[in-house]
Amino acid sequence: MSKDFSHITILGGGLLGGSLALALERLENPPRVTLWARRPETADSALKLGIRHATTDLAEAVKDADLVVLAVPVGAMPVLVSQALAAGLPSSCLITDVGSVKRTPHQTLPPLLAGGGLDFIGSHPMAGSERQGITAITADIFENAACLLTNDEQIPAHRAEALERFWKSVGCRVSWMTAVVHDALVARISHLPHIVAAAAARICLKNPAEGSFGGGGLRDTTRVASGSPEMWAEIVTENREALLEPLRDILADLTEILGHLESAEQEPARQWLAAAKHQRDFLNPPS
Repeated sequence: MSKDFSHITILGGGLLGGSLALALERLENPPRVTLWARRPETADSALKLGIRHATTDLAEAVKDADLVVLAVPVGAMPVLVSQALAAGLPSSCLITDVGSVKRTPHQTLPPLLAGGGLDFIGSHPMAGSERQGITAITADIFENAACLLTNDEQIPAHRAEALERFWKSVGCRVSWMTAVVHDALVARISHLPHIVAAAAARICLKNPAEGSFGGGGLRDTTRVASGSPEMWAEIVTENREALLEPLRDILADLTEILGHLESAEQEPARQWLAAAKHQRDFLNPPS
């Protein structure tokens, strides 16, 4: 891999943090990778899964790091960054994250870093699973995943380019945008689908026993509703400003099909479904 970063520290031993550490370990000519976790059992599991350096000692984790990846909930990032600074985070270090929203980190982290001369560039690898924790990690989770990068503070180009090469090294497709554009985009393509899946699970599986009669459509439609309620409650609340409009749009769209069914109008219902099929087919074009 590129030698832009010789020591990469990942703060957080969940699915994305652990998977990133494992993906970096498996690169040809890997950098030194340190995974920090709050709980000793998480660090122990990481070692057993092939991550060579895992610790609960924050000072040990950040020592000599030239890239730190925050892989903790967005709300926990400011406190953790403050603790890392107190633990000796090098002033030359670049800070990034894997958070699902970007306006909040750009508002809260740069003021903390300004005194030490450190830089923050946001990252959001669009990778994940309904499974969580260190036991769910996989080295190939970033293969061909989109990674959305945000540089609202206009950090110098050479640092942004180094971060882009970093994400490409683990298989990501990289795009740049502002934090506001990012949050509006993921509200539509990630956060709203999760809410819709959760609503489908709540209604379709009111009697969970009936799920045994369902096919792949039921499982596919509701799969992401199995994600962590704590994590997703934070995500949708943090991004509520961007999420409200598309949520209102989907309520209006459901009201439209409801009206067609109430009036027994088959052709308008067919057109509604055909429009959905047309847009969905762009995601996976027929072969």
